[in-house]
Amino acid sequence: MKIVIALLMLGVLVALGSAGVFMLRKGRASDPHGAKMARALAIRVALSVALFLFLLFSYWMGWIQPTGVPVGN
Repeated sequence: MKIVIALLMLGVLVALGSAGVFMLRKGRASDPHGAKMARALAIRVALSVALFLFLLFSYWMGWIQPTGVPVGN
C-alpha cells in the first residue's frame, strides 16, 4: 500500500520536474517545447487524480484508516 502511494507521488514529482525542464529548455522551431511541457503537466494531473481516487478506494475497502490529529488537551 505504502509502495503504491510512494510510487504515485514520485511519478507526480518526476512529471512536474520534466515539465519544468521543458519550460526552461529552448526547443527547435519544428519541435516546440510547449507541447512537451503541456503533455508532462497533463500526466502530472492524471497521476494526481489517480492517487486521490486510489486513496478514496483504499479507505472504502478498509485498507487504510484515518488516525486523526490531536487538537490539544
